[in-house]
Amino acid sequence: MRLLPVLLAILLASLAELPPSPAAAFAPEVLESVVSVLPKWPGYAQGGQPQLPPGAAPEGTAVAIRTGGYLATALHVVDRAEAIAIRLADGRRLPARLVGGDAATDLAVLQADVELPVLSEAERDPALGAPVCAVGNAFGLDLSVTCGVVSAVHRSGVGFNPVEDFVQTDAAVNPGASGGPLVDGAGRLVGLLSAIFTKGSDADIGVNFAASAALVRRVADDLIDRGRVVPARAGLSLEDLDPGQAGRDGARIARVAPGGAAARAGLMAGDVVVAIGDRRIGRASAAAAAFYLRRPGDRVPVTVLRDGAERRVALTLD
Repeated sequence: MRLLPVLLAILLASLAELPPSPAAAFAPEVLESVVSVLPKWPGYAQGGQPQLPPGAAPEGTAVAIRTGGYLATALHVVDRAEAIAIRLADGRRLPARLVGGDAATDLAVLQADVELPVLSEAERDPALGAPVCAVGNAFGLDLSVTCGVVSAVHRSGVGFNPVEDFVQTDAAVNPGASGGPLVDGAGRLVGLLSAIFTKGSDADIGVNFAASAALVRRVADDLIDRGRVVPARAGLSLEDLDPGQAGRDGARIARVAPGGAAARAGLMAGDVVVAIGDRRIGRASAAAAAFYLRRPGDRVPVTVLRDGAERRVALTLD
């Protein structure tokens, strides 16, 4: 008869040794930096699932990216909007304007007459398996929080955008959450929710993508300061390796532009790019993202394979 208390004590002791659940990753103050986005599309009522095209999010999400009322969001939330409003966590509703958008990354910046706390950014890539939480206006129901882990970093070539530098997570993400923040346990920005993999519906299946915080910052700074993204040019075109070279990472240089950055650095068609800076390159899309994160004038170390030997050169990007 004394067996049950003993088993209960053993169970409680074992539970105490388990790692914290992903829910422990959320810092509640993050909500103060996030807003719901309410776009008005031509020919449609503002908000409300029945009035929008099939598969489109009724609303969206944005997060404070800089003082002065600047908010980052996903471009597909607002690119068709003729008017935009935001709804704050406290329920206030304010007009917002589109500062600019970048079709290559599906990122955009809004501005509203409000000062919100700006989330700090994670200083380095999150570790695989690290707990993260997503904040979003799922299905237009207002802000909610879902938690999971980091499934992968630097995902590219997924097929959503021309330039992709995604953090993949299994935290549930649904329509309306696009543009919301993915944050770590300290409430720091890890990425901006962008896309989900589905099986012919809007249901979440745990394969979700957020544009990396570094890419968000790169794009947002140019949109705010210049009105558009000014990309850095490496002066080369890349292609994936042949299937017969499976198991070998890298992207082959298909062409070098005469007089461009790559030509000045001595790179040649046929060289295989295996690293840009400290980032290993597995395919051409990863190289495109790595260059997009840089700015004109940056001096970038590039490691290539030529005749079976590695060479490291420096490109000064145009």
